[in-house]
Formats: sequence, C-alpha cells, structure tokens
Amino acid sequence: MQHIILSTVEDESVGRPRADRAHLLFVHAHPDDETIATGGTIGMLVDAGVGVTVLTCTRGERGEVIPPELKHLEGDGPALAAHREGELAVAMRVLGVTDQRFLGEPGARLAGHEPRRYLDSGMQWGADGAEALDALDPASLSAAPLGEVAADVASVIQAVGATGVVSYDAHGGYGHPDHIRAHDAAKRAAEVMGVPFYAVQADGTRGPDDIVVDTAPVFGRTADALRAHRTQITVEGDRFALSSGPFREIVRSERYRQETSHPADSYAWSDLGAAAKVIACALAGLIGIALGGIGTVNHQLVLSVGDARLPSGVTVALVLVAALMVGLRLVFVSRVVALVAGLGILLAVALFTVGGPGGSVLVPANPAGYVWSYGAAMVVALVLVWPNLSALASRNPSRTPRDTMDSAATTKGFPQQ
Repeated sequence: MQHIILSTVEDESVGRPRADRAHLLFVHAHPDDETIATGGTIGMLVDAGVGVTVLTCTRGERGEVIPPELKHLEGDGPALAAHREGELAVAMRVLGVTDQRFLGEPGARLAGHEPRRYLDSGMQWGADGAEALDALDPASLSAAPLGEVAADVASVIQAVGATGVVSYDAHGGYGHPDHIRAHDAAKRAAEVMGVPFYAVQADGTRGPDDIVVDTAPVFGRTADALRAHRTQITVEGDRFALSSGPFREIVRSERYRQETSHPADSYAWSDLGAAAKVIACALAGLIGIALGGIGTVNHQLVLSVGDARLPSGVTVALVLVAALMVGLRLVFVSRVVALVAGLGILLAVALFTVGGPGGSVLVPANPAGYVWSYGAAMVVALVLVWPNLSALASRNPSRTPRDTMDSAATTKGFPQQ
C-alpha cells in the first residue's frame, strides 16, 4: 500500500510518510464496483489516514436484481437507481468513506456546465465477454462524449487535490462498456491533471511491477460492504456471488498496475484510428518535403554584419528541421510520424542535390552546401534515435479540467461527438 500511495509523499525532512498529503480518487462505473474491485484498499487507506474520494459514474439503473423480494425493482430504472444509491451509502459508511460523488453532479461536473445524470449503459454477453448493447440510450455513460466525461473526472481531481487516480484496466475488467469508458476517462483526466493512474488487475496474471495491497486487516469490513449491495451481491461466509456467476472467494489482497501516461498535449500512436494515422503521415510527409525544398533553396543565404558574413540561411534551415522533428516526437508519442517527415526532408534535399555534369546549382560544393546536405540528415537521425522525447515535456501545472474537452476526444478510437 505504501508503494501505491505514499512513496511519493514522503516527508524527506523526517523520513516518514506524510499521509495527510495523499488523496486517492477511485473512479467506478456502478454502485458495488468500488467494493468488489477496490474495497479492501479503500478501507486500508481510510485507516491509514489517506484521503479517499469514490466517484461513481452511474447508478446502475440496468442492473439485475438478485433477492426475490426486490425483483420488482429490475427494469424500473429510477426505482432501482434510488435503491442502489442507498446501498452505496451504506457500503461507504462501512468502509469509512466520507466523500462519495456521482459523476455529472455538482462537485463532479466541469465548471460552467449544467449538471447531468449519466445513465447505466447496460451490456450483453458476447463471445469475448461483456459487450455494448446494440442500441445505446443517448444519456448513457458510454454514449457520452469521452472528452466531457474526462473533463468531469478531472474537475474532481482538481477539487479534492487528488495525488493519484484508480480505476479499471483498458478492458474494464470484463468488457462492460461503462467500465471501459470509466478507464478511458479516468486515465485521460489523470494525464491532463498530471497525476499517476493505477489500473485494477483482476485477471490473475501478475506482472513484475504490480502493486499488491494486503487487505486482510479489513477483510470483515469488506465483506460487510459487499453485503450492503443486496440487489447485486449474495454473500455466504467468505464467499460472494453476482447474479451472473458462481461463488468466489472474497479476496484478501488487491493488485494494481501503474499505467504509463503520455503528456496531455500528445497523442499515443496506438490511440489513433487508421484514417487519422494515414492523414498524420501524409501531412508530415508533405511538410517535410516542403521544408526540405525551402531549406535547400535558401541555405546559401548569408547575413552581413559589418565585415562579417554569417551563414544565416543554413542555420535557420537546420533549426527549422530540428523544430519540426522534435515537435512531431513530442506531439505523437511515436517515431512513425517524425520518421515520415524526416524522409520527406531527406528526399527533397537529395532531389535538389542531384545535378548535371557541373554539379548541383542549388547545393554547390562549399561549406554551407556540405553542412546542409549532411547536417539535415544528422538532425533527422539524432531526433529519431533519441529515446522517449515525450518524457522531456514538462506538464503545465496551470492546466484545468476544461483542457480535456477537446484533447481527450481521440482516446481509444471513440468517435468525435
């Protein structure tokens, strides 16, 4: 637990953790998910004095109902939502959480926007697990613009001063569209606000860097919190079951993995769709060819300062090449787009360098010609081989949740809305 929460808030002057400076935001799709996936960790953090906020995205209006005496709630979205709000409140009291919010409500909504209620998207079972319904309610969480959802999450990060965000993995644990949307929005919000993002690992495969939280000390409270969600969970002894499956053991440890983020103003190559990749590469290639041509035409220009003649043309041309290459490496967390631009630059230089029997007219065999011909290639190669330029981009501490409204809309191939 100290690794996941307190390692970055150690008071160096006295050599011990400063729990009062840590605050974790848990982002979950429906009531009961917070306890099933992270209940033990939440209880441990509360006991350690670490700030905890539980952000629930929907009220689980489409959930199935287990107890026969409550079956009348199933299919009645408003009634089930109200009942599950009460269950969640009980679970929060059991775990000791005093700050639970619903996404889209005041306190969990981007400033300047009217409050909204994100509805449970529902799901159906497919060949690979849970998947989206054929028709989505426009008011549902997974139908909402990703940028808007991420901005609402980011507003909570800002409001509570969260030092870390916890949610599901990229598959949402088992594929539920609301879980996937919660992951994508929470991760993007964490990136924009410059805080670490931790994904719940529940697939049974442990990675070398996974963070395991021993939750045995709060096992009893976790079980009681599960019991609070009566419509969704049946608890028998040390086991629990959902409406969809057999009984399983209540875990005594929970596992997380910190997911690598990229700067908020950048776009991971894997996040872009096929069309976006083609367009990005085409534009980069055209810009590279244009820059290579302009640099070749103007690299012989000199600036006279008194008796001195300064090679301003080749200097400016190389600076522009470096700026383009570095910019593309920073904006796209990949070498692909920068490589295409670099090839465009080198292609233009090569075409203009080739001349007739008397040599090239545009690139004569003089110092500026040699510097341009070989310098451009060296700059392109250096920027391409330099490791992880995006890590050098500092985050802007003045960023606000509003920045997610546009920049988050490309995540994971979700449509622009």
